[in-house]
Amino acid sequence: MSTANAQTGDDLLFELRDGIGRITFNRPQARNALTFAMYERLGEICHRADEDRGIKALLLTGAGEKAFAAGTDINQFRAFKTPEDAIAYEERNDRVIGALEQCRVPTIAAIAGACTGGGAGIAAACDLRIAAGNARFGFPIARTLGNCLSMANYNRLANLIGPARVKDIIFTARLVDAQEAASIGLVNEVVPEVERLMVRADELVQSVAANAPLTLRATKEALRRLRPPPGQDQGEDLVLMCYMSRDFREGMEAFLNKRAPVWRGE
Repeated sequence: MSTANAQTGDDLLFELRDGIGRITFNRPQARNALTFAMYERLGEICHRADEDRGIKALLLTGAGEKAFAAGTDINQFRAFKTPEDAIAYEERNDRVIGALEQCRVPTIAAIAGACTGGGAGIAAACDLRIAAGNARFGFPIARTLGNCLSMANYNRLANLIGPARVKDIIFTARLVDAQEAASIGLVNEVVPEVERLMVRADELVQSVAANAPLTLRATKEALRRLRPPPGQDQGEDLVLMCYMSRDFREGMEAFLNKRAPVWRGE
C-alpha cells in the first residue's frame, strides 16, 4: 500500500512515499538557486532520515528542466559585512552538506540543466548521481563572484574526480556537459531524454532502497573514512581572503547588474 507524507514549503518540497524521501529544490524562476533557509531545511531532512527507519533512501532533484540548483542565491550575500559572516556561511554549508554526505540512507541526485556552485556541491555529496542529457556541471566562481570553496568541498571534489580536474573546472570556469561528467566519474549514468530522467531516477532509487540497509550504510561510511581528511587547517584564511575582498563585492554587484566584473586581485 502506498503511503504519502508531503511537506510543502515554498522553496523546498519534501515528500515521503513508500520509504523514499523526495526532495525538490523549488525555485524554477531562479534556476532553483538556494536560499539559506533551503540549506537549513535540507539539513533537517537529512537528520530526520537518520532517525526515521521508515526512510530507505533520499532522491534529490530540481523543479523544472533548466536546473538542479544553480548555486546559492546571490542576494543572500548582500548582508555580508564582517569576517564572521563569511565564516558562518561556509560553516553552514559544510554542516548541511556534511549531513547529506553522512546521512544514514543512500542519497541519489537526479540532475537536469544547471548544477553549479552550491548545487554542484550538494550533488557531489550524494552517493549516486544520474543526469539528463542537458545537465551542465561546474563551479564558475572564477568568473562570477571571485569567492572560493571550503576545504571540505575541495577535498570531496578532489576525491571524486581528482585534483587536476578540480583545477581545470575551477580555473577555466567552464561547465562540464553530461557526457564528459560521466567520463570523469562525476555522474554515474546519463539519460539522454530529459523527460525520462525522473522515470529512471525512480527506478534506481527503488532498486537501491530494496537492498540490505546495513550493507549500504557500512559501504558508504567505509568509503568516506578511506578518504584522506582535509587536516586541521580549515582554510579560514582562504575564505576571508576571497569573501572580504573588493573583488568579491565587485563580482556580486556585476552579477546582479548583468555586467562583466573588473578583477583587481584585492
